[in-house]
Amino acid sequence: MKSRGIRCERCGHLVAAASLAVLTLVGCAEKSNTVAVATVAGNAPTVTVTRVIERPMAGSLVASGLLVPREEAAVTAEVGGYQVDKVLVEEGAEVSAGQELARLDPGLLLARINQAKAGVSQAVALAEQARAEADRVKNFDARGVMSIEQVAAREFQAKTAEAAVAVARAQLEDFLSQERRLVVRAPVAGIVLERMVRPGDVASLSQPMFTLARDSLVELDAEVPEDELAGIALDDKATVSLPSGDSAEGTVRLVSPRIDPLTKLGRVRVSLAPHPQLRVGGYARAVFNRTGKPVAAIEEKAVQWEASGPRLITIDANNLAHPVLVRTGVRDAGFVALEQGPPVGTRVALGSGVALLEGDRVNPVEPGQAAAAQEQAQ
Repeated sequence: MKSRGIRCERCGHLVAAASLAVLTLVGCAEKSNTVAVATVAGNAPTVTVTRVIERPMAGSLVASGLLVPREEAAVTAEVGGYQVDKVLVEEGAEVSAGQELARLDPGLLLARINQAKAGVSQAVALAEQARAEADRVKNFDARGVMSIEQVAAREFQAKTAEAAVAVARAQLEDFLSQERRLVVRAPVAGIVLERMVRPGDVASLSQPMFTLARDSLVELDAEVPEDELAGIALDDKATVSLPSGDSAEGTVRLVSPRIDPLTKLGRVRVSLAPHPQLRVGGYARAVFNRTGKPVAAIEEKAVQWEASGPRLITIDANNLAHPVLVRTGVRDAGFVALEQGPPVGTRVALGSGVALLEGDRVNPVEPGQAAAAQEQAQ
C-alpha cells in the first residue's frame, strides 16, 4: 500500500500525512497567537495625553472687607459749656484745613470779656498811681522826711499794682482766646463723614461734633486667610469691585503683622484712588494679581477630583496607567500648579482617562497627533 503524502513546495520531498497534521497544528497555533496579540493590542483604549510642564503661574487671590477712611479725625469743641449757634457743613461736604464747621454762641463770654477789660483799666490806673507815689518819695529818706522802710513800702506797692495789671491782662487774653475758639474749625482737609451736633446743643469737650476722613482718602480693609497672607506684598496691585458695580484700582499700603487668633485672618489695607462711589462702611471685594515663579503645572482638565482628593492618571514608558494623588495650587489660563505631584515631563491622561485603573494599558496620543488623525479621517 502506497503511503499518502503531499510534496513540499520548498524542498520537493513528500511529507507524510501525520507530519502534515503536525505542521498544520503548529501553523494554526501560531496564527491563533498572532490573532490573540492583535486582539489585546486592539482592546487598549486610545487616550489623549498631555505633559507636566514648567511655567510661571500668575495667580489671583480674592478677599473682601469694608471700606474705611485711611485716617479718621474727630472734631470736638475747644471750649465747653457754650450753646451751638450755627452748624455750617453737612455730611459728605468736602472741607479744607481751617475751614469753619460750626460756631458757638458768644453771649456768655462777651460779658466776661467786657468785665475783664474794665478790670484791666482799673488795674492800670491803680498801678500808675502807685508808681507816681513811689517815684515822688524816692529821695525822702535822704532828707529825713520819711524812713527807709516807708519809701521801700511805697516801691513795693507800685510793683504790686503793676503785677495786678499783668494778671488782669492775662485774664482778658484768656477770655479773648476762648472767644476765638468759639469757632469750630476743621483740623485737616477731607470729607465730613458724620455730623453729631445740632444748633442749640451744648458743646462738650468729650463729645465729638464731626468726623472727617483726612484728605478724603478711603481704603479697603480686606480680610485675608493666614496661609494666603504671605503671598501679598506692599505695593501689590489690586482691582476692587464696589457695591455699585463699578471697579477701582488700588495698591496694597499695609499688611498687618497680626493674625486674629479666633478667625485666623489677617488684614490688608488697599489704598484706592478717589471715586464717587466710595462710601465708608460699604462692602467691597478685591482681586490681588500676583505673578509667581515658574512651577510644575498641568492642564486643569487633566485633574480628576475624588473624595480622596485631586489626582492625575500618569502614563509610563510602557503605556501603563497609574493614578497619582496630587496637591494643587493657583490656577491661571487653564493650568493649575502642582504643589505636590509627578515631575516635569511626565505624561498625563486628559479627561478620557477617567475610567482607567492601575496597570491599564492604553494607546497614548498627543493632542497634535489626535488632531491630525481626525483630519485624515475626514
